[in-house]
Amino acid sequence: MTPGAPPYPEREDTAAGILRGTRRLLRACGHVSIVEAPLRTGRRVDILAVDEKSGEILIVEIKSCRADYLSDDKWREYLPWCDRFLFAIPPEMDPSPLPPDEGLIVADPWGGEFVREARRRPLAPARRRAMLLLFARLAAARLHAVQDPQAASGIML
Repeated sequence: MTPGAPPYPEREDTAAGILRGTRRLLRACGHVSIVEAPLRTGRRVDILAVDEKSGEILIVEIKSCRADYLSDDKWREYLPWCDRFLFAIPPEMDPSPLPPDEGLIVADPWGGEFVREARRRPLAPARRRAMLLLFARLAAARLHAVQDPQAASGIML
């Protein structure tokens, strides 16, 4: 996090700020990431990241406040799909309601820091392959849509 960074401009921007800071932290630590990644279960993870060297899969769930965490327990459904699972929260949030066995990132729009290491749950090779293919296909499709929106949408003029 950046010392002296201005406070969050608005409440609705909190999750976006946590997302940005968390992705900056992950990138600085050698992970590439995508957001809103759909799993086969129909759920969407906030951040899906891959370690550039090991191929380890991380899932990060963003929680903007205590009520956000207490009203949502779908995060447990993400555990079988990653090697490590982490929560990312804003600096002003009390982390005590979060499970102590899961990783923790504290982030603001300018960066973040790892507060608690995530427990490692190694994926089976077939699941890892499926997740790496999901990551690759999703990243490629999104890049294609940016570079050639007409082709990506199936409409060629």
